Amino acid sequence: MIEGNGSAAKRYAQLESERNAFLQRARDAALVTIPSLVPKEGHTPSATYDTPYQSVGSRGVNNLASKLLLTLLPPNSPFFRLMIDDYDLQQIAGPDARGAVEEALSRIERAGLSEIEGSAVRVPVFEALKQLIVAGNALVYMPKKDGMKVYRLDRYVVKRDAMGNVLEVITKESVSPLMLDEETRNLLTDPEDRSTKDYDLYTCVKRTPKGWDVYQEVQGIEIPKSRGKFPLEKCPYIPLRFSRIDGEDYGRGFVEEYIGDLKSLEALSKAIVEGSAASAKVLFLVRPNGTTKAKALAQSANGAIVSGDANDVSTLQVQKAGDFRVALETAQTITERLSFAFLLNSSVQRNAERVTAEEVRYMAQELETALGGVYSILSQEFQMPLVKLIIGRLEAQKKMPKLPKDTVKPTIVTGIEALGRGQDLNKLGQFLQYLQPLGQEVIASELNINDYIDRVGASLGIDTSGLIKSEEQKQQEQSQAAEMQQQQMAQQTMADMATKASPEMMKAAASAVEQE
Repeated sequence: MIEGNGSAAKRYAQLESERNAFLQRARDAALVTIPSLVPKEGHTPSATYDTPYQSVGSRGVNNLASKLLLTLLPPNSPFFRLMIDDYDLQQIAGPDARGAVEEALSRIERAGLSEIEGSAVRVPVFEALKQLIVAGNALVYMPKKDGMKVYRLDRYVVKRDAMGNVLEVITKESVSPLMLDEETRNLLTDPEDRSTKDYDLYTCVKRTPKGWDVYQEVQGIEIPKSRGKFPLEKCPYIPLRFSRIDGEDYGRGFVEEYIGDLKSLEALSKAIVEGSAASAKVLFLVRPNGTTKAKALAQSANGAIVSGDANDVSTLQVQKAGDFRVALETAQTITERLSFAFLLNSSVQRNAERVTAEEVRYMAQELETALGGVYSILSQEFQMPLVKLIIGRLEAQKKMPKLPKDTVKPTIVTGIEALGRGQDLNKLGQFLQYLQPLGQEVIASELNINDYIDRVGASLGIDTSGLIKSEEQKQQEQSQAAEMQQQQMAQQTMADMATKASPEMMKAAASAVEQE
């Protein structure tokens, strides 16, 4: 039996103390939004959660997460583009190959989008976004095979440097011994309990000057064959933050910024609901010394005739309508503020199966303005690593050629000022409009139509292979057209000759008749 020193568990406990303050704030934020996102310590799958008295928090979290998902991973176009500068392009393919290169890069972008759609990462990304909005932190793990896993804040710790770069990540999860390999099970210290007892599995990811080192540990024992390495820019463990604060290892959630309004609305909603329930209770009071009998009144049917005095019977009332009105108006004011904060009143997405690219860009602009750059933070800390992992996966599967290092660089299409394919299309259209005063003949003689068509297709994200005629097809069609023209000219010449010959033949025939 090989004993370990439990370095992963000790290091996790050290970093856990620095995380507790962020975790407690995350649990407070979850109590007034969606409690199951960050449950209390010691919870089990069968645990029950307190339901908030208001639904503004949960609706706001789901609405904001849906909008972020639509803009981070748009369903109808790639969220990134591959860029190559003019110098590298001239060295590789020549200065006149911009359109063909753009079309080829666009094909790779669509392949990356297809890989993302095939990996079914939208559901875990949506879960991660809700964690970011409520807890401010989430850890995304994307293995080599399909799929994605999301860790809550209470399941991992992270250490960053002063610039915010990740130095160390340790995850903690409970696993059954049956999920471990036979060699690892034989190393466990409690062989009698290993069939029923769950163990804490630690996964350590540490940054080195050349990349990332990873290994796993359970019961203070390093799992055999668990050590591995990852390239510096292709680590499958991606710790996310909703907001970046210098000097802190963790981020702050969006809900934390509005926790005061949410707690106030929760208290007012609870008071209004409980007070309304008390007001809704109907109690009839009968004067003790009156002639009306309480038993006869309780047992009499509707419309029955009972002897008694109406002055002996009264209805118990709370008499708090004015106070409830003040509470209700205050709650409505807070609800309106929170609705604007969570973008519940400013949706631009149509209720349709498909949305246009213009709507996606407008929504990205709305998010960029309303959230103060959060969308840009997610684009750099989530989208960029995701793109590099997807490209690395496609290269490993030989579904795309290996891109030249430091030549073709991915760029996230995000924010207001980002240059996306749609903006390139608008510029190409404006460029053609500016050339219109020169005349069609000048445009046809000066503009490279083939390159222009390739760039327009790349901007629209359309695969133009097979759609646009190749040079061989054009030459073949020109040859066929020239042959047909020559045949038509020959037929016309023969027809003209026959027409001219006919009068002479008629005169010759007439002369022959006269001679006879």
